[in-house]
This record gives sequence, structure tokens and C-alpha cells, in this order.
Amino acid sequence: MELDRADLTLLDALQRDGRATIQSLSEAIHLSARATLNRVRKLEAEGIIEGYRALVSRRVLGEQISVFAEVALKDQRQPVVQRFERKMATAPEVVSCHVISGRYDYLVRIACPHLTEYHRLISAWLDDPALGIEKIVTNIELQTIREFAGFPVPGAPPRRR
Repeated sequence: MELDRADLTLLDALQRDGRATIQSLSEAIHLSARATLNRVRKLEAEGIIEGYRALVSRRVLGEQISVFAEVALKDQRQPVVQRFERKMATAPEVVSCHVISGRYDYLVRIACPHLTEYHRLISAWLDDPALGIEKIVTNIELQTIREFAGFPVPGAPPRRR
């Protein structure tokens, strides 16, 4: 599906506010509400819009630490990689997991109630031979300057603050 300027504007607006009304979206792209709704439905059907989420304040969830863990596997054989990736995809503490280039294989963002829980978690991972972890380097988040709020949408109008 080729995206035009109206589609890009819709995507940008929905990343900023997934609960935007069709009316406000239609005003942003200068189309009727019906045409805008049809575009949104098509973007959803094509898998371009993958879903909608609520961003919950970390503050109300209680004090938590956020850790960026660089993980190196002992080997790159598919069974080892697949077991590790399945674990990361299902572990509730894992906020995100990315395959990266460089000295480590993965960058994993983990949220835990405290450092003791994080230590227990990674100790269990390191002790599990099925996961094949060689090394974990821990980087504790001290402060968040900017949290992920969506991908830049090429061709979309500049965001206003």
C-alpha cells in the first residue's frame, strides 16, 4: 500500500493520540469523517496500524527501576537463539528486546520493583543453560529525558508542542 500525505498525517496524529476522534482526524487531513474512517480502517486492515495502547504512568505503578541489559549469547545456533528470544518475548519484566550489532547480541529493557529483584532475575537467566547466555552488562536508568512516543513519520507535518 502506498501512503499519501493524508495517510502519513493520520499515522502521525494517531501515534500522538490513539483516542483522537474521527472528526478531529478528518479536520487534520481535510477530508470528510467517512473518508477518514475508511482510511483508518484500511490502515488497520493492512497492518500498518498494529494496535492501540494506553500509556500508563510509571509513577502510579510504584517505584520501579528500569535497566538496559546488554546480553551476549554463548553461540548463535538457532535452537539457542529461539529459546532465548521466546523467553524475552514472554517474560513480564521485559519491556523491550532488540537484536543489536556490536559486542552484544541483544539490548533488553527490564522493569523491576527493585535492584534485588533484577539481580534475582538475571541470576536465574544466567543459571539456565537452555538460554545460552554468556554475559550480561547492566546499565541502570537514572533519569528519562524522553520516552518512546512513536516513530517519525516521513512527510507528516512537523509536530507542535
